[in-house]
Amino acid sequence: MGFNCGIVGLPNVGKSTLFNALTQSAAADAQNYPFCTIEPNTGRVVVPDATLHKLAAVSGAQKIIPTQLEIVDIAGLVRGASTGEGLGNKFLGNILSTDAIIHVVRCFENDDIVHVHGKIDPLGDIETIETELMLADLESIEKQIKNLEKKARGLDKEAIKLLSDANTIRENLQKSIPARLGEVDSTPFNLLTTKPVIYVCNVDEASASAGNKYSDLVREKFGSTNDVLIISSKIEMEISQIVDPDERKMFLDDLGLTESGLDQVIKTGYKTLGLQTYYTIGPKEAHAWTITVGMTAPQAAGKIHTDFERGFIRAEVISPEDFITLGGEVAVKEAGKMRLVGRDYVMQPGDICHFLFNT
Repeated sequence: MGFNCGIVGLPNVGKSTLFNALTQSAAADAQNYPFCTIEPNTGRVVVPDATLHKLAAVSGAQKIIPTQLEIVDIAGLVRGASTGEGLGNKFLGNILSTDAIIHVVRCFENDDIVHVHGKIDPLGDIETIETELMLADLESIEKQIKNLEKKARGLDKEAIKLLSDANTIRENLQKSIPARLGEVDSTPFNLLTTKPVIYVCNVDEASASAGNKYSDLVREKFGSTNDVLIISSKIEMEISQIVDPDERKMFLDDLGLTESGLDQVIKTGYKTLGLQTYYTIGPKEAHAWTITVGMTAPQAAGKIHTDFERGFIRAEVISPEDFITLGGEVAVKEAGKMRLVGRDYVMQPGDICHFLFNT
């Protein structure tokens, strides 16, 4: 698994349509009325990886196993969700299991698709969602503070430190500052606003390449602190129906686009979460693995099996460029390009690894 993200937003902003397009499925019921998504739909998509396919071709791998992105389509939130309005806290809870939030914002006009607030106001829509997430977090942190206060009275050093951080987070939330933008680490508190957010401006087809006045507002307001993507869910639906890569490229070229929305989401998600890919390549299979930037070789080995990390001895590492240019593992070894690395080696993007371990 690569990473997972939850799609959130107000009703009728195009969340389910985008979900259908990204997962190339019709799992979500994209209808023109609020709360049509009752249970969170989950879909997995293959992460596009040209390098993996090149490596597989060189090695003659019988099987290709790419990494995946999991997407959860969470029902539309409305003002008052934190106190039970609309579909309430149930859907706020679904966000907690995700690595990142894709916040879809309506940046298109269409009289046939009603807006829950009766007007197109992307900044107001974002404020509504962010407020509900912060209110839910405020309730959560209040409960945690009470528990920490009890432990702190018993002179629990860890509780005393966490209590200080929790009070700072509470003060920030009361000032409408989400946990991720605070000066203390909010990770231990499992809060909604700790999650990194990628804003997706859902625009009309004509605005897919350059955006429009609505998406410009989002970029100006949030572009310095968050990634803001311009995507047309309608176009993504059309792209998802094109199987042939060459036809897909022609379609994108005609629209003035260099990549699909899925590619944008994956690249941005990897950057936002600090992820990278490494490979294990052989005649049986070519396998892509997702790890966190900064992981050591033993930690990366542990992604395959915990025994690999526990009994790690060393790793044989080859760069993908050498593997492709020289024509495979044997040729790389003969050229003296293979490296032997130990426990302290920090994995680099695209490393091809063979782990040696002792159980």
